[in-house]
Amino acid sequence: MFLPADTFRTVVASTPLVSIDLLVRNPQGELLLGERLNRPAQGSWFAPGGRILKNETLDAAFARLTREELGQAFSRDQGRLLGVYEHFYDDSVFGESPDTHYVVIAYALELGARQSLQPPSVQHGRYRWWPIEQMRDEPRIHSNTRDYLQALY
Repeated sequence: MFLPADTFRTVVASTPLVSIDLLVRNPQGELLLGERLNRPAQGSWFAPGGRILKNETLDAAFARLTREELGQAFSRDQGRLLGVYEHFYDDSVFGESPDTHYVVIAYALELGARQSLQPPSVQHGRYRWWPIEQMRDEPRIHSNTRDYLQALY
């Protein structure tokens, strides 16, 4: 269930949001990242993902988010749980205030040799496959996304 903007602003100001991030790796070992269009993390390269909605199961959220963020639905059992993370931002979708706190459930997805994705450009203006070695010190990649790299090995 999506909330009206005023209600959602109160939620963002008052409580953590729960989300799923997707670390999608192609057969060459590169990770798919998108350049964020919206706050928080606007302008940085970030893993695809999004919020879990009220009364939405993890399985349903995973299928919805993979469809919306990757252009193709995957089931949660196709992913590998990387762990639970916390992300803190000084801003939010509403601007400089309120700040945002996410509790993030991160999953890895491995694409097969014949699989390709056509991600839509809703949250991200463009997408790119990044070699993991390049990601470690790349300042354009958000630190919260770089934090996932340890769990991938």
